[in-house]
Amino acid sequence: MKQIITIVAFFITANLLAQKPCEYSVDVNDSIGSYKSTREYIVHEKIFGGNSNYIFYSLASTDGMPTLNVQLLQKSKGFLKANCFDKNSKLILQLNNGTIITMLHIDQENCGTMIRDDKGFDNRVNTGNFMFMKGSIEELKKSPVSMMRIQYLTGTEDYILRRELKSELDNKTYQPENYFIDHLRCIE
Repeated sequence: MKQIITIVAFFITANLLAQKPCEYSVDVNDSIGSYKSTREYIVHEKIFGGNSNYIFYSLASTDGMPTLNVQLLQKSKGFLKANCFDKNSKLILQLNNGTIITMLHIDQENCGTMIRDDKGFDNRVNTGNFMFMKGSIEELKKSPVSMMRIQYLTGTEDYILRRELKSELDNKTYQPENYFIDHLRCIE
């Protein structure tokens, strides 16, 4: 019995030590308040027919209030459909355990910004900020996310979050379905 306890204690300790340190793009504490935001993390990538679509997550905490920042990047030499956020926009996450988490967009309309690069591609960058509902953070810490639905002002899109994503953008490997399990601790 003592050996079993020792083995379990070893695995728990190894798991805790294996957590990656939190990386922040912003971490400010001053007389006005505190704000920190994790680095952007690719959770979805689709490259097809000369078009590229990327979705990045980052977590932010403003004076202790957590939010999820979702950044959409579209690249194309053709027409780019505008996916706009407004006060009715929602981000809905389906967890592997069957739980559905709904996050509400802050009350700010945004259709993104168009930028033409030196290679002739049109790039649309759009960012939405979503609020966690009561109890949702605890659920997101327990189970991976299998699917994400974003309700835009202009329509609804579904995205499957993979276990592992080898990005063509930066040649790094990401684990989108475990994003919240791995990163929510960084804004608590």
